[in-house]
Amino acid sequence: MSAQNQLDLSGRRLTCVICATKLTYMEKTQVYLPKEELEGLRQAAARSGRSVADLIREAIRKFVLRPQSTGPVALWDGEPKRASIEHDSVHDEP
Repeated sequence: MSAQNQLDLSGRRLTCVICATKLTYMEKTQVYLPKEELEGLRQAAARSGRSVADLIREAIRKFVLRPQSTGPVALWDGEPKRASIEHDSVHDEP
């Protein structure tokens, strides 16, 4: 960076100023959302200190582009009737 670029608007020299550009190679797209969903998304972004676009990219990576599960898949979904340490108690019932 040249010395001329290190001047502020009043012409004073700035110290410890680093001008760095970070390029992210992304393509722009548009998403149409109902008002309620967009407002909720904006509120979530404000709470987390992140941008709406960042939340959308994360959701796409987690839920749309997630890798296929490998290995065993659970066949049962529900509330357990007892803890795993009580596995023998199933034999106590008539």
